[in-house]
Amino acid sequence: MWEKITNSPIIDVLDILIVAYLLYRLIVFIKDTRVIQMFVGLGFLLVLSFLASSLGMIVVGQIIGTLQTVWVVAFIIIFQPELRAALTNLGLRRGYGLFRAPEEIPQEQELLEAVGRLRKRGLGALIVIEREVRLNNWIKKGVILDAEITAATIETIFTVPGPLHDGAVIISQNKIAAAAVILPITEQEELGYVLGTRHRAAIGISEQSDAIVIVVSEETRAVSIVHDGDIRRGLSAEDVTAELERITLRQAGRGGKTKAPGNPPEAQNEPASPAP
Repeated sequence: MWEKITNSPIIDVLDILIVAYLLYRLIVFIKDTRVIQMFVGLGFLLVLSFLASSLGMIVVGQIIGTLQTVWVVAFIIIFQPELRAALTNLGLRRGYGLFRAPEEIPQEQELLEAVGRLRKRGLGALIVIEREVRLNNWIKKGVILDAEITAATIETIFTVPGPLHDGAVIISQNKIAAAAVILPITEQEELGYVLGTRHRAAIGISEQSDAIVIVVSEETRAVSIVHDGDIRRGLSAEDVTAELERITLRQAGRGGKTKAPGNPPEAQNEPASPAP
């Protein structure tokens, strides 16, 4: 019975599909990142290694062999943040929730009302909504609140010169778990020229988890939503609602037909927000 299964052409097809999927994920992972530069360097070393072996260049072959070993170690050290993000995303079980109901945003109306108030008053804000990946390590670094999610509470937290207005608020287990949380800054250096610290912190935490992050710019009063390292800026109240729905449906494995709201033209030139 087992021999019939192992000799079945279905196994060959499955083998090809798994390899194709892994290659696809690798391409998606390295696309538009600095990792691709390292792969180009590796490809160059492999070509040199092949030429050295074909032409009988013993010394060159030994040197390249040593460099290839060093390359593996250097790759792990230099790209540790990217590898961590890739492994985190791999463990989020995306794509397995085809029949799972989308998990609702906790107290969404209160959050939206808070965002509207903050926007109207020109108060900067950074709100992190925990999803499947727990944010306990970051919660411990802030001021523990364990408070009910209300628009008034969130507005009060981010009101200057309150002691908690700096940093982020983390929503966890249907509570305001912590405030004044210092988040990791994304290591995408090119974003430093167009985005402020608050927005780069939002991207940073979204790269290390599946959290949904809402950012209110203190300078421009623009609202942005960040998820999975992707930021959508200059959103209207309707766009914020639609974007939250799109993300929750995608996390449940049913987001393929939901179109994300587009950024208005003025959002492309939005100046960087000030540091929180």
